[in-house]
Amino acid sequence: MPIRPENVLRYPANWPAISRAIKERAGWRCECLGECGRGTHSGRCPNVHEGEAYGTGSTVCLTTAHLDHTPENCDPANLRAMCQGCHLHLDAGHHAVTRSMTRARALAEAGQLTVDVGAAATPVMPPARRQSPPSVPAPEADQLLLDIPAPREGTRP
Repeated sequence: MPIRPENVLRYPANWPAISRAIKERAGWRCECLGECGRGTHSGRCPNVHEGEAYGTGSTVCLTTAHLDHTPENCDPANLRAMCQGCHLHLDAGHHAVTRSMTRARALAEAGQLTVDVGAAATPVMPPARRQSPPSVPAPEADQLLLDIPAPREGTRP
């Protein structure tokens, strides 16, 4: 994932070397063990850098994720090599908070007045939620058929 321009200075100068070392530690395979909350893989995610992503068939791009969302914390225990899918799911709450603050800033710059509602106005990162794997549609014979009466005369359907 590219680093946003406003965050470049938060990363150490040797970030490319740190990131590469984490990917090499992982054997260039996603290290996610379910921290992302996707719920689509049991155990370690099977995605391998530049391989075909399970479920989508897209090309995997291995990234380095900060588990605490703090770029300054480059302790190897805080870093995981993750495929783009796991990394995006891990950061979903963080992205929602950032998006909220960006929108509020844009509105303020456009002259929108704010209402001070105290702590309720402070964006809070939601807890990670587990997602169930995508369900497979039932065969047509097993689908529920509804008996919907025809519209009465003089009414619209």
